[in-house]
Amino acid sequence: MRRGRTELSLEAAAAVLGWSAATMSRIENGQRRISTECVAMILTAYHIPSAEREEIIAEVRADNASGWWDRPLPGVPTEMGTLASYAVDANGLTSWAATLVPGLLQVESYAMALMLSEDVPRDAAELRWVARRRRQKILGTVDYVAFISETAIRTPFGGRSGHREQLIHLLNARERGIPVRVVPEHVPLGLISHSWLYMTFPHTTPVVNVEVAAGGVYLHDEQAEPYLAMIAKLDRVSPSVSQSCDRLRSILKEA
Repeated sequence: MRRGRTELSLEAAAAVLGWSAATMSRIENGQRRISTECVAMILTAYHIPSAEREEIIAEVRADNASGWWDRPLPGVPTEMGTLASYAVDANGLTSWAATLVPGLLQVESYAMALMLSEDVPRDAAELRWVARRRRQKILGTVDYVAFISETAIRTPFGGRSGHREQLIHLLNARERGIPVRVVPEHVPLGLISHSWLYMTFPHTTPVVNVEVAAGGVYLHDEQAEPYLAMIAKLDRVSPSVSQSCDRLRSILKEA
């Protein structure tokens, strides 16, 4: 479309959109997944007429409509749907949870207590839990490794009973083929401070979802590359899955 409808070079188009030329090239060659929102940005940058733009966006949305994330529940942040749409296409997920148990492994009592502590109204929290539970259904269909800080595991959202339920759920993850690695509290991790989810795909480049106060930030291409080194570091400093289970049992006894 760029060549047929504009006079922009690849580099100029990338500059207009605030992307790197490498990212633009991968998108045009079908080597990187692109969201409906990015399609809209491109069409706007290319000055495609409004009616045609809406028609193209509708077609892309229909092509991508493969799950609940395209029909978001009222009150559920669009960020949850965006993340789910990425995760469902992934063939590998690696998460680092610095302060909270990752959403993919949360139980209802923990998740609800967490959201209510953040002043989310109960009815909205219940809808968000439904969306989160739906997202958890990808477990078992994708390779997933969870690195979780001991600090996050020891934080008792949901009171004593909720905390124990969450710990038991993490212990049982191994039986479901989900490796959970507990990162000890005293291990220096340097710049690995924010929680994030590293996603790999069969035919496109990895994407990283980084959790920040305002929501999630998505990193692509060269911005995602440093996270491979972070994963390698977490793998080095973390006890094995078996040792992590022993640690979880110890924390459960104390809870």
